[in-house]
Amino acid sequence: MTSRRLFVQRGLQLAALAALSQAFPGYAAERSTAYPFTLGVASGSPRHDSVVIWTRLLPDPLNAQALPPTVYKVLWEVAEDEAFKHIVTQGEVFALPDLAHSVHVDVTGLRPDRWYWYRFMHGDAISPVARTRTAPAIDTPPGTLKLAVASCQHWEYGEYAAHGHIARANPDLVVFLGDYIYEWGPYDLAHPARPRRRDIESYTLADYRARYAQYKSDRQLQAAHHAAPWIVTWDDHEVCNDYGNDRDERLDPNFMQRRAAAYQAFYEHMPVRLRQVTVLPSQFAHMRIYDRYDWGGLARFHVLDDRQYRHPQVCPKPGRGGSNVVTQAECPVRADPSLSLLGTEQEKWLARGFASSNAKWNILTQQTFLAQSNLSNLNQDGSGKFWTDGWDGYPAARQRLFDDIQKHQPANPVVISGDVHTFYAANLKRDFWSRSSPSNPVLATEFCGTSITSNSRPQAQTDQIVAQNPHIKFGRSDQRGFMLLEISESRMLTHFMALDDVLRTDSGISTLRSFFVEDGKTGVNTI
Repeated sequence: MTSRRLFVQRGLQLAALAALSQAFPGYAAERSTAYPFTLGVASGSPRHDSVVIWTRLLPDPLNAQALPPTVYKVLWEVAEDEAFKHIVTQGEVFALPDLAHSVHVDVTGLRPDRWYWYRFMHGDAISPVARTRTAPAIDTPPGTLKLAVASCQHWEYGEYAAHGHIARANPDLVVFLGDYIYEWGPYDLAHPARPRRRDIESYTLADYRARYAQYKSDRQLQAAHHAAPWIVTWDDHEVCNDYGNDRDERLDPNFMQRRAAAYQAFYEHMPVRLRQVTVLPSQFAHMRIYDRYDWGGLARFHVLDDRQYRHPQVCPKPGRGGSNVVTQAECPVRADPSLSLLGTEQEKWLARGFASSNAKWNILTQQTFLAQSNLSNLNQDGSGKFWTDGWDGYPAARQRLFDDIQKHQPANPVVISGDVHTFYAANLKRDFWSRSSPSNPVLATEFCGTSITSNSRPQAQTDQIVAQNPHIKFGRSDQRGFMLLEISESRMLTHFMALDDVLRTDSGISTLRSFFVEDGKTGVNTI
Protein backbone atom coordinates (compact mmCIF):
# COMPACT_ATOMS: atom_id res chain seq x y z
CA MET A 1 0.00 0.00 0.00
CA THR A 2 1.46 3.38 -1.00
CA SER A 3 2.16 6.13 1.50
CA ARG A 4 -0.55 8.29 -0.11
CA ARG A 5 -3.16 5.58 0.38
CA LEU A 6 -2.03 5.13 3.96
CA PHE A 7 -2.46 8.86 4.51
CA VAL A 8 -6.00 8.79 3.08
CA GLN A 9 -6.83 5.81 5.29
CA ARG A 10 -5.44 7.55 8.41
CA GLY A 11 -7.40 10.72 7.68
CA LEU A 12 -10.71 8.92 7.23
CA GLN A 13 -10.09 6.92 10.40
CA LEU A 14 -9.37 10.12 12.32
CA ALA A 15 -12.65 11.69 11.21
CA ALA A 16 -14.58 8.57 12.22
CA LEU A 17 -12.90 8.47 15.64
CA ALA A 18 -13.66 12.14 16.28
CA ALA A 19 -17.35 11.47 15.63
CA LEU A 20 -17.29 8.31 17.76
CA SER A 21 -15.90 10.19 20.77
CA GLN A 22 -19.12 12.21 20.96
CA ALA A 23 -21.40 9.18 21.33
CA PHE A 24 -19.53 6.00 22.21
CA PRO A 25 -21.96 3.04 22.09
CA GLY A 26 -20.19 0.67 24.50
CA TYR A 27 -18.86 0.48 28.04
CA ALA A 28 -16.79 3.43 29.24
CA ALA A 29 -14.80 3.55 32.47
CA GLU A 30 -15.86 6.38 34.76
CA ARG A 31 -12.64 6.81 36.74
CA SER A 32 -8.91 6.24 36.60
CA THR A 33 -6.47 5.54 39.41
CA ALA A 34 -4.35 8.72 39.08
CA TYR A 35 -5.10 12.39 38.47
CA PRO A 36 -5.63 12.58 34.69
CA PHE A 37 -5.66 16.33 33.91
CA THR A 38 -1.92 16.98 34.10
CA LEU A 39 -1.89 18.72 30.70
CA GLY A 40 -4.48 21.25 31.77
CA VAL A 41 -7.29 22.33 29.48
CA ALA A 42 -7.62 24.64 26.50
CA SER A 43 -10.19 26.34 24.31
CA GLY A 44 -10.10 27.69 20.80
CA SER A 45 -11.62 28.30 17.38
CA PRO A 46 -14.09 30.88 18.80
CA ARG A 47 -17.20 31.83 16.86
CA HIS A 48 -19.94 34.22 17.95
CA ASP A 49 -21.99 31.30 19.29
CA SER A 50 -19.51 28.49 19.92
CA VAL A 51 -16.04 27.52 21.08
CA VAL A 52 -14.07 24.27 21.21
CA ILE A 53 -12.91 23.08 24.64
CA TRP A 54 -10.16 20.46 24.99
CA THR A 55 -8.33 18.23 27.41
CA ARG A 56 -6.37 15.00 27.37
CA LEU A 57 -6.31 12.34 30.07
CA LEU A 58 -2.67 11.55 30.86
CA PRO A 59 -1.48 10.97 34.43
CA ASP A 60 2.28 10.90 33.73
CA PRO A 61 3.11 13.32 30.90
CA LEU A 62 6.91 13.46 31.11
CA ASN A 63 7.18 9.69 30.91
CA ALA A 64 4.45 9.56 28.26
CA GLN A 65 2.75 6.72 30.10
CA ALA A 66 -0.76 6.61 28.69
CA LEU A 67 -3.80 5.28 30.46
CA PRO A 68 -4.81 1.66 29.82
CA PRO A 69 -6.31 1.22 26.34
CA THR A 70 -9.93 1.58 27.30
CA VAL A 71 -12.60 4.23 26.78
CA TYR A 72 -13.20 6.74 29.58
CA LYS A 73 -16.26 8.87 30.20
CA VAL A 74 -15.54 12.55 30.78
CA LEU A 75 -18.08 15.12 31.94
CA TRP A 76 -17.84 18.80 31.01
CA GLU A 77 -19.47 22.02 32.16
CA VAL A 78 -19.57 25.60 30.88
CA ALA A 79 -20.72 28.36 33.21
CA GLU A 80 -21.19 32.12 33.28
CA ASP A 81 -19.12 32.39 36.45
CA GLU A 82 -15.89 30.96 37.80
CA ALA A 83 -17.68 29.36 40.76
CA PHE A 84 -20.02 27.43 38.40
CA LYS A 85 -23.15 28.68 40.14
CA HIS A 86 -24.73 29.48 36.76
CA ILE A 87 -24.04 26.54 34.43
CA VAL A 88 -25.25 27.26 30.91
CA THR A 89 -24.52 23.90 29.31
CA GLN A 90 -22.96 20.56 30.17
CA GLY A 91 -22.60 17.06 28.83
CA GLU A 92 -20.43 13.99 28.49
CA VAL A 93 -17.84 12.90 25.98
CA PHE A 94 -15.70 9.81 25.62
CA ALA A 95 -11.92 9.77 25.68
CA LEU A 96 -10.80 7.13 23.19
CA PRO A 97 -7.39 5.42 23.28
CA ASP A 98 -7.18 5.78 19.50
CA LEU A 99 -7.13 9.56 20.01
CA ALA A 100 -4.68 9.43 22.94
CA HIS A 101 -7.62 9.93 25.32
CA SER A 102 -7.99 13.49 24.07
CA VAL A 103 -11.35 15.22 24.28
CA HIS A 104 -12.78 17.88 21.98
CA VAL A 105 -16.20 19.43 22.62
CA ASP A 106 -17.63 22.00 20.22
CA VAL A 107 -19.78 23.91 22.68
CA THR A 108 -22.61 25.56 20.73
CA GLY A 109 -25.59 27.76 21.58
CA LEU A 110 -23.50 30.31 23.50
CA ARG A 111 -24.20 34.03 23.60
CA PRO A 112 -22.01 36.38 21.56
CA ASP A 113 -19.25 38.49 23.09
CA ARG A 114 -19.32 36.71 26.46
CA TRP A 115 -16.75 35.31 28.84
CA TYR A 116 -17.38 31.77 30.06
CA TRP A 117 -15.65 29.34 32.39
CA TYR A 118 -15.30 25.61 31.73
CA ARG A 119 -13.99 22.44 33.33
CA PHE A 120 -13.88 18.67 32.87
CA MET A 121 -14.53 15.89 35.36
CA HIS A 122 -13.52 12.25 35.37
CA GLY A 123 -14.62 10.25 38.39
CA ASP A 124 -13.75 12.40 41.41
CA ALA A 125 -11.01 14.26 39.51
CA ILE A 126 -11.74 17.82 38.40
CA SER A 127 -9.65 19.63 35.80
CA PRO A 128 -8.34 23.15 36.25
CA VAL A 129 -11.00 25.80 35.67
CA ALA A 130 -10.26 27.94 32.63
CA ARG A 131 -11.71 30.99 30.94
CA THR A 132 -12.88 31.31 27.35
CA ARG A 133 -15.09 33.59 25.35
CA THR A 134 -17.15 33.94 22.21
CA ALA A 135 -16.58 36.47 19.48
CA PRO A 136 -18.96 39.40 19.07
CA ALA A 137 -21.80 38.86 16.61
CA ILE A 138 -20.77 39.51 13.03
CA ASP A 139 -23.19 42.41 12.52
CA THR A 140 -22.18 44.32 15.67
CA PRO A 141 -20.28 47.62 15.43
CA PRO A 142 -16.53 47.48 15.97
CA GLY A 143 -15.47 47.30 19.60
CA THR A 144 -12.00 46.54 20.93
CA LEU A 145 -9.77 43.48 21.02
CA LYS A 146 -6.64 42.68 23.00
CA LEU A 147 -4.69 40.04 21.09
CA ALA A 148 -1.53 38.11 22.03
CA VAL A 149 0.50 36.61 19.16
CA ALA A 150 3.13 33.91 19.71
CA SER A 151 5.12 31.24 17.85
CA CYS A 152 8.17 28.96 17.97
CA GLN A 153 8.66 27.48 21.42
CA HIS A 154 11.51 24.98 21.32
CA TRP A 155 11.45 23.22 24.70
CA GLU A 156 15.21 22.90 25.10
CA TYR A 157 16.07 26.54 24.36
CA GLY A 158 14.45 28.29 27.29
CA GLU A 159 11.63 28.64 29.78
CA TYR A 160 8.06 29.54 28.94
CA ALA A 161 8.02 32.76 30.95
CA ALA A 162 6.50 34.52 27.93
CA HIS A 163 3.36 32.42 28.32
CA GLY A 164 3.08 33.44 31.95
CA HIS A 165 3.15 37.06 30.82
CA ILE A 166 0.58 36.35 28.11
CA ALA A 167 -1.76 34.97 30.78
CA ARG A 168 -1.22 37.98 33.03
CA ALA A 169 -1.94 40.36 30.13
CA ASN A 170 -5.56 39.08 30.14
CA PRO A 171 -5.97 38.98 26.36
CA ASP A 172 -9.31 38.40 24.68
CA LEU A 173 -7.66 36.02 22.24
CA VAL A 174 -4.32 34.31 21.62
CA VAL A 175 -3.10 33.55 18.10
CA PHE A 176 -0.35 30.95 17.74
CA LEU A 177 1.44 30.92 14.37
CA GLY A 178 3.19 27.56 14.38
CA ASP A 179 6.07 25.52 15.75
CA TYR A 180 4.11 24.67 18.89
CA ILE A 181 6.44 21.70 19.22
CA TYR A 182 9.75 20.86 17.60
CA GLU A 183 9.93 17.35 16.23
CA TRP A 184 13.44 16.85 17.58
CA GLY A 185 14.87 17.00 21.06
CA PRO A 186 18.18 18.36 22.31
CA TYR A 187 21.39 18.45 20.39
CA ASP A 188 23.78 15.75 21.54
CA LEU A 189 26.48 17.72 23.35
CA ALA A 190 28.11 14.76 25.13
CA HIS A 191 31.09 14.96 22.79
CA PRO A 192 31.79 18.65 22.02
CA ALA A 193 34.51 17.77 19.54
CA ARG A 194 32.05 15.91 17.35
CA PRO A 195 29.61 17.58 14.96
CA ARG A 196 26.28 18.47 16.52
CA ARG A 197 23.45 16.14 15.65
CA ARG A 198 19.76 16.18 16.41
CA ASP A 199 18.63 13.70 18.99
CA ILE A 200 15.33 12.01 19.87
CA GLU A 201 13.56 12.92 16.62
CA SER A 202 9.85 12.16 16.24
CA TYR A 203 8.71 9.83 13.46
CA THR A 204 5.77 7.85 14.83
CA LEU A 205 2.45 8.80 16.36
CA ALA A 206 3.76 7.74 19.77
CA ASP A 207 6.81 10.00 19.31
CA TYR A 208 4.72 13.06 18.47
CA ARG A 209 2.29 12.39 21.30
CA ALA A 210 5.20 12.26 23.74
CA ARG A 211 6.57 15.60 22.49
CA TYR A 212 3.19 17.31 22.88
CA ALA A 213 2.80 15.87 26.37
CA GLN A 214 6.23 17.20 27.33
CA TYR A 215 5.45 20.69 26.06
CA LYS A 216 1.93 20.86 27.46
CA SER A 217 3.10 19.80 30.92
CA ASP A 218 4.57 23.29 31.37
CA ARG A 219 2.52 25.30 33.89
CA GLN A 220 3.06 28.67 32.20
CA LEU A 221 2.00 27.36 28.81
CA GLN A 222 -1.08 25.90 30.49
CA ALA A 223 -1.79 29.28 32.10
CA ALA A 224 -1.82 30.98 28.70
CA HIS A 225 -4.31 28.37 27.47
CA HIS A 226 -6.44 28.86 30.59
CA ALA A 227 -6.60 32.64 30.12
CA ALA A 228 -8.35 32.90 26.75
CA PRO A 229 -9.33 30.99 23.59
CA TRP A 230 -6.64 30.33 21.00
CA ILE A 231 -6.62 30.39 17.22
CA VAL A 232 -3.85 28.12 15.97
CA THR A 233 -2.14 27.19 12.76
CA TRP A 234 0.92 25.04 12.18
CA ASP A 235 4.31 25.51 10.57
CA ASP A 236 6.98 22.96 9.71
CA HIS A 237 8.19 21.66 13.09
CA GLU A 238 4.84 20.18 14.00
CA VAL A 239 5.99 17.62 11.40
CA CYS A 240 9.66 18.19 10.49
CA ASN A 241 12.00 20.96 9.45
CA ASP A 242 11.32 22.62 6.09
CA TYR A 243 8.84 20.07 4.82
CA GLY A 244 6.78 21.18 1.86
CA ASN A 245 3.61 19.34 0.89
CA ASP A 246 4.64 15.68 0.51
CA ARG A 247 8.41 16.19 0.61
CA ASP A 248 10.83 16.45 3.53
CA GLU A 249 14.52 17.34 3.76
CA ARG A 250 15.58 13.71 3.54
CA LEU A 251 13.37 12.94 0.52
CA ASP A 252 12.00 10.04 2.54
CA PRO A 253 9.67 7.90 0.38
CA ASN A 254 7.62 7.12 3.50
CA PHE A 255 7.26 10.74 4.55
CA MET A 256 3.47 10.83 4.12
CA GLN A 257 3.06 8.22 6.85
CA ARG A 258 5.09 10.42 9.17
CA ARG A 259 3.06 13.48 8.19
CA ALA A 260 -0.20 11.66 8.86
CA ALA A 261 1.00 10.74 12.35
CA ALA A 262 2.09 14.32 13.04
CA TYR A 263 -1.22 15.76 11.83
CA GLN A 264 -3.16 13.37 14.05
CA ALA A 265 -1.05 14.31 17.07
CA PHE A 266 -1.64 17.99 16.31
CA TYR A 267 -5.39 17.42 16.33
CA GLU A 268 -5.19 15.39 19.54
CA HIS A 269 -3.52 18.26 21.39
CA MET A 270 -5.06 21.43 19.95
CA PRO A 271 -8.50 23.01 20.56
CA VAL A 272 -9.52 22.82 16.90
CA ARG A 273 -12.52 21.59 14.98
CA LEU A 274 -11.79 18.67 12.70
CA ARG A 275 -13.27 19.50 9.34
CA GLN A 276 -14.32 16.72 7.02
CA VAL A 277 -11.25 15.03 5.58
CA THR A 278 -11.07 15.75 1.87
CA VAL A 279 -9.75 13.44 -0.83
CA LEU A 280 -8.37 15.41 -3.75
CA PRO A 281 -8.39 14.08 -7.33
CA SER A 282 -4.81 12.93 -6.82
CA GLN A 283 -6.05 10.67 -4.00
CA PHE A 284 -4.23 12.90 -1.52
CA ALA A 285 -6.13 13.42 1.73
CA HIS A 286 -5.50 16.38 3.97
CA MET A 287 -6.60 17.84 7.29
CA ARG A 288 -7.71 21.37 6.61
CA ILE A 289 -6.43 23.91 9.13
CA TYR A 290 -6.87 27.18 7.21
CA ASP A 291 -10.00 29.08 8.20
CA ARG A 292 -11.41 32.55 8.80
CA TYR A 293 -12.69 33.99 12.05
CA ASP A 294 -14.76 37.15 12.41
CA TRP A 295 -14.50 39.24 15.57
CA GLY A 296 -17.72 41.21 15.18
CA GLY A 297 -17.35 44.14 12.82
CA LEU A 298 -13.86 44.85 14.13
CA ALA A 299 -11.61 42.20 12.61
CA ARG A 300 -11.52 39.26 10.27
CA PHE A 301 -8.69 36.76 10.75
CA HIS A 302 -7.66 34.99 7.54
CA VAL A 303 -5.74 32.02 9.01
CA LEU A 304 -3.44 30.34 6.49
CA ASP A 305 -1.65 27.01 6.04
CA ASP A 306 1.58 27.53 4.11
CA ARG A 307 2.91 23.97 4.49
CA GLN A 308 0.40 21.42 3.30
CA TYR A 309 -0.39 22.66 -0.22
CA ARG A 310 2.80 24.43 -1.32
CA HIS A 311 5.07 23.47 -4.16
CA PRO A 312 8.23 22.03 -2.59
CA GLN A 313 11.07 24.53 -2.29
CA VAL A 314 13.01 25.15 -5.48
CA CYS A 315 16.78 24.78 -5.85
CA PRO A 316 17.45 22.75 -2.70
CA LYS A 317 20.93 21.63 -1.77
CA PRO A 318 22.15 18.63 -3.80
CA GLY A 319 20.46 15.39 -2.77
CA ARG A 320 18.18 17.16 -0.30
CA GLY A 321 14.76 18.73 -0.01
CA GLY A 322 13.91 21.83 1.96
CA SER A 323 15.30 25.35 1.92
CA ASN A 324 18.38 27.00 0.52
CA VAL A 325 19.76 30.54 0.15
CA VAL A 326 20.13 31.48 -3.52
CA THR A 327 20.47 34.35 -5.95
CA GLN A 328 18.11 34.74 -8.89
CA ALA A 329 20.96 33.86 -11.26
CA GLU A 330 21.62 30.63 -9.38
CA CYS A 331 17.92 29.75 -9.23
CA PRO A 332 15.89 31.36 -12.05
CA VAL A 333 13.03 28.91 -11.43
CA ARG A 334 12.33 30.83 -8.19
CA ALA A 335 10.41 33.32 -10.35
CA ASP A 336 8.24 30.64 -11.97
CA PRO A 337 4.68 32.07 -11.93
CA SER A 338 3.18 28.62 -11.38
CA LEU A 339 4.80 28.21 -7.93
CA SER A 340 2.45 28.57 -5.00
CA LEU A 341 3.03 28.70 -1.26
CA LEU A 342 -0.67 28.26 -0.42
CA GLY A 343 -1.93 26.12 -3.28
CA THR A 344 -4.50 27.20 -5.86
CA GLU A 345 -7.61 26.43 -3.79
CA GLN A 346 -6.36 28.27 -0.70
CA GLU A 347 -5.35 31.28 -2.83
CA LYS A 348 -8.89 31.45 -4.23
CA TRP A 349 -10.39 31.00 -0.77
CA LEU A 350 -8.28 33.88 0.56
CA ALA A 351 -9.35 36.14 -2.31
CA ARG A 352 -13.00 35.37 -1.55
CA GLY A 353 -12.36 36.22 2.09
CA PHE A 354 -10.95 39.60 1.10
CA ALA A 355 -13.86 40.27 -1.25
CA SER A 356 -16.57 39.40 1.28
CA SER A 357 -15.07 41.09 4.32
CA ASN A 358 -16.87 43.99 5.96
CA ALA A 359 -14.48 44.08 8.92
CA LYS A 360 -12.66 47.24 9.92
CA TRP A 361 -9.35 45.29 10.06
CA ASN A 362 -8.32 42.35 7.89
CA ILE A 363 -5.60 40.38 9.65
CA LEU A 364 -3.68 37.93 7.50
CA THR A 365 -2.69 35.32 10.08
CA GLN A 366 0.17 33.26 8.70
CA GLN A 367 3.42 31.57 9.48
CA THR A 368 6.43 33.31 8.02
CA PHE A 369 7.77 36.75 7.09
CA LEU A 370 5.95 38.07 4.01
CA ALA A 371 8.13 41.10 3.22
CA GLN A 372 11.07 40.64 0.88
CA SER A 373 14.23 40.00 2.88
CA ASN A 374 17.34 40.41 0.75
CA LEU A 375 20.16 38.68 2.62
CA SER A 376 23.10 40.07 0.65
CA ASN A 377 24.56 43.53 0.11
CA LEU A 378 23.38 43.55 -3.49
CA ASN A 379 20.35 45.67 -4.30
CA GLN A 380 18.43 47.65 -6.90
CA ASP A 381 18.88 45.02 -9.58
CA GLY A 382 16.97 42.03 -8.26
CA SER A 383 20.16 40.09 -7.65
CA GLY A 384 19.99 39.74 -3.89
CA LYS A 385 20.15 36.48 -1.97
CA PHE A 386 16.92 34.94 -0.74
CA TRP A 387 15.83 32.13 1.58
CA THR A 388 13.59 29.76 -0.35
CA ASP A 389 11.49 28.34 2.49
CA GLY A 390 9.57 31.59 3.06
CA TRP A 391 7.69 33.93 0.75
CA ASP A 392 10.97 34.97 -0.88
CA GLY A 393 11.04 31.49 -2.40
CA TYR A 394 7.65 32.15 -4.02
CA PRO A 395 7.75 35.76 -5.29
CA ALA A 396 5.07 35.24 -7.94
CA ALA A 397 2.69 33.84 -5.31
CA ARG A 398 3.37 36.90 -3.16
CA GLN A 399 2.54 39.15 -6.11
CA ARG A 400 -0.75 37.29 -6.63
CA LEU A 401 -1.55 37.93 -2.98
CA PHE A 402 -0.81 41.62 -3.48
CA ASP A 403 -2.95 41.57 -6.65
CA ASP A 404 -5.88 40.26 -4.60
CA ILE A 405 -5.42 42.94 -1.95
CA GLN A 406 -5.39 45.64 -4.64
CA LYS A 407 -8.37 44.14 -6.45
CA HIS A 408 -10.67 43.53 -3.48
CA GLN A 409 -9.52 46.38 -1.24
CA PRO A 410 -10.13 44.75 2.15
CA ALA A 411 -10.09 47.42 4.84
CA ASN A 412 -6.84 47.94 6.74
CA PRO A 413 -4.90 44.81 5.73
CA VAL A 414 -2.34 43.82 8.36
CA VAL A 415 -0.13 40.72 8.25
CA ILE A 416 0.98 38.98 11.45
CA SER A 417 3.85 36.52 11.11
CA GLY A 418 6.24 34.27 13.02
CA ASP A 419 8.72 31.52 12.09
CA VAL A 420 11.92 33.60 11.72
CA HIS A 421 12.46 34.21 15.48
CA THR A 422 12.75 37.96 14.95
CA PHE A 423 10.69 41.06 15.68
CA TYR A 424 10.07 42.87 12.39
CA ALA A 425 7.87 45.80 11.41
CA ALA A 426 7.55 46.30 7.65
CA ASN A 427 5.62 47.96 4.88
CA LEU A 428 4.42 45.69 2.07
CA LYS A 429 4.38 46.87 -1.53
CA ARG A 430 4.59 45.36 -4.98
CA ASP A 431 8.11 46.56 -5.80
CA PHE A 432 10.36 46.20 -2.78
CA TRP A 433 13.36 47.62 -4.67
CA SER A 434 11.70 51.01 -5.25
CA ARG A 435 10.54 53.68 -2.87
CA SER A 436 6.87 54.06 -2.05
CA SER A 437 5.02 56.26 -4.53
CA PRO A 438 1.54 56.63 -6.02
CA SER A 439 2.49 53.93 -8.51
CA ASN A 440 4.08 51.74 -5.81
CA PRO A 441 1.89 52.25 -2.72
CA VAL A 442 2.15 50.53 0.63
CA LEU A 443 -0.49 47.80 0.31
CA ALA A 444 -0.40 46.36 3.82
CA THR A 445 1.47 46.50 7.11
CA GLU A 446 3.35 43.55 8.60
CA PHE A 447 4.27 42.78 12.19
CA CYS A 448 6.39 39.69 12.75
CA GLY A 449 6.88 38.32 16.25
CA THR A 450 9.98 36.77 17.70
CA SER A 451 9.97 33.30 19.24
CA ILE A 452 8.81 32.21 22.67
CA THR A 453 12.17 30.43 23.17
CA SER A 454 13.75 29.35 19.87
CA ASN A 455 17.09 30.98 19.08
CA SER A 456 17.89 33.27 16.18
CA ARG A 457 20.69 34.96 14.23
CA PRO A 458 23.05 37.54 15.79
CA GLN A 459 21.65 41.06 15.95
CA ALA A 460 24.44 42.39 13.73
CA GLN A 461 23.11 40.29 10.85
CA THR A 462 19.58 41.53 11.42
CA ASP A 463 20.83 45.13 11.44
CA GLN A 464 22.38 44.43 8.03
CA ILE A 465 19.09 42.99 6.73
CA VAL A 466 17.19 46.08 7.87
CA ALA A 467 19.78 48.34 6.21
CA GLN A 468 19.48 46.41 2.92
CA ASN A 469 15.68 46.35 2.92
CA PRO A 470 14.34 49.89 3.48
CA HIS A 471 10.72 48.70 3.64
CA ILE A 472 11.67 46.88 6.88
CA LYS A 473 11.39 49.60 9.49
CA PHE A 474 12.56 47.62 12.52
CA GLY A 475 14.28 44.32 13.22
CA ARG A 476 15.39 42.68 16.45
CA SER A 477 16.54 39.05 16.62
CA ASP A 478 18.37 38.93 19.96
CA GLN A 479 15.27 38.87 22.17
CA ARG A 480 12.55 36.34 22.85
CA GLY A 481 8.93 37.13 23.66
CA PHE A 482 5.60 37.79 21.92
CA MET A 483 3.44 40.52 20.40
CA LEU A 484 0.55 42.21 22.17
CA LEU A 485 -1.94 44.02 19.92
CA GLU A 486 -4.62 46.46 21.03
CA ILE A 487 -7.15 46.88 18.24
CA SER A 488 -9.89 49.49 18.09
CA GLU A 489 -11.94 51.05 15.33
CA SER A 490 -9.48 53.91 14.88
CA ARG A 491 -6.08 52.17 15.16
CA MET A 492 -4.07 49.03 15.80
CA LEU A 493 -1.38 49.35 18.45
CA THR A 494 1.34 46.67 18.40
CA HIS A 495 3.76 46.13 21.27
CA PHE A 496 6.87 43.98 20.88
CA MET A 497 7.19 42.35 24.32
CA ALA A 498 10.73 41.16 25.13
CA LEU A 499 11.84 38.92 27.99
CA ASP A 500 14.74 39.91 30.21
CA ASP A 501 16.13 36.36 30.22
CA VAL A 502 14.58 33.44 28.34
CA LEU A 503 16.42 30.98 30.60
CA ARG A 504 14.54 32.10 33.73
CA THR A 505 11.04 30.91 34.58
CA ASP A 506 10.51 34.17 36.50
CA SER A 507 11.92 36.45 33.81
CA GLY A 508 10.64 39.98 33.71
CA ILE A 509 9.37 41.52 30.51
CA SER A 510 9.32 44.96 28.95
CA THR A 511 8.03 46.70 25.86
CA LEU A 512 10.88 46.70 23.36
CA ARG A 513 9.11 48.94 20.83
CA SER A 514 5.54 49.95 19.98
CA PHE A 515 4.01 50.76 16.61
CA PHE A 516 0.61 51.79 15.36
CA VAL A 517 -1.44 51.67 12.18
CA GLU A 518 -4.20 54.20 11.71
CA ASP A 519 -7.56 53.34 10.21
CA GLY A 520 -7.41 54.03 6.49
CA LYS A 521 -3.65 54.78 6.49
CA THR A 522 -1.63 51.67 5.70
CA GLY A 523 1.92 51.57 6.98
CA VAL A 524 4.14 51.37 10.06
CA ASN A 525 4.19 54.28 12.50
CA THR A 526 6.55 54.31 15.48
CA ILE A 527 5.43 55.55 18.87
